[in-house]
Amino acid sequence: MDEKKISFEESLKKLEEASEKLKSQETSLEEAIQYYEEGIQYFKECNEILDNASQKIETLTKQEA
Repeated sequence: MDEKKISFEESLKKLEEASEKLKSQETSLEEAIQYYEEGIQYFKECNEILDNASQKIETLTKQEA
């Protein structure tokens, strides 16, 4: 995965693509491992983006109170 940050939507789309490729019956074991690794990376990226958004919302909510 590229080191630059991509949007949540892009990460989610890449995760879905990796998942679909894993489901393909034409995927070899080596390709499946590669797609699995890519999927894990995009999953982590999505989680990081969501965690950051959650922290921002929590901070803003505390400031409002």
